[in-house]
Amino acid sequence: MNLELKQLSRDFSVCKLHDLEHVDLNRDFTFIAKTDDELSLVCETQYVPPSPIAAEHGWKALKICGVLDFNLVGIIAKISGILADESIPVFVISTYNTDYILIKDDNYNEAVLLLNKNKYQLT
Repeated sequence: MNLELKQLSRDFSVCKLHDLEHVDLNRDFTFIAKTDDELSLVCETQYVPPSPIAAEHGWKALKICGVLDFNLVGIIAKISGILADESIPVFVISTYNTDYILIKDDNYNEAVLLLNKNKYQLT
């Protein structure tokens, strides 16, 4: 099953934070992950809070369209495998409904071409 992937026309950053004090949770795309080891944020680059512990800029994102059932298997594995075969790293985030694949700017156009070649519909 090849799914539709939506290209998000924004620049993203992946950050490690001390706290959420300067994070605007009302922004359209704000993804937070907290574990016992760290607090991470993925957001539009223009909204990176001041003084993160670390920040990796220069990401573009693809959204898997539609609501993904929890029983589906291998969706991310297939996409990341296609890209891994060409040495293109990804950063994946998942929400309750769907998944997002982040790809560095310098690999993004090649990744889109590869996914198109492998019958993914990119919109």
